[in-house]
Amino acid sequence: MLKSVNLRDYMLRNPVKVKKDDNLLDAMQVIIDNKISGLCVVDEEQNLVGILSELDCLRGALGAIYNESGIGSVAEYMASDNLVVAHPDEDITDVAQDMLLKNKRRRPVVEDGKLVGQITCRQLLIAVKNFRS
Repeated sequence: MLKSVNLRDYMLRNPVKVKKDDNLLDAMQVIIDNKISGLCVVDEEQNLVGILSELDCLRGALGAIYNESGIGSVAEYMASDNLVVAHPDEDITDVAQDMLLKNKRRRPVVEDGKLVGQITCRQLLIAVKNFRS
């Protein structure tokens, strides 16, 4: 049985993040170096302003090659509209079901507007494994 179904107990507390004004190439290197599939994008006060995925980066890089232009900033490629976030006190099974329904691999965890964590498929697998043990 899960010791807790509280998202706070399974979320990554310090997710890898970038700022929206960062160069997309730098953000791509952060993704590569950390072996992750995406990043949270925050402002100076750690408010969540977007999400940047590997696919967003690939779209930006290929677009720059095709258009023979500079690659630009994270803000040009990140998803920022209608961001779905979780609260640390949400039930992990509800969040997992919603992530499956929306076919999303990660969800930022926000409290009082500030990014406080992230839940990913990997953390959900850990929680399920703990449930089955």
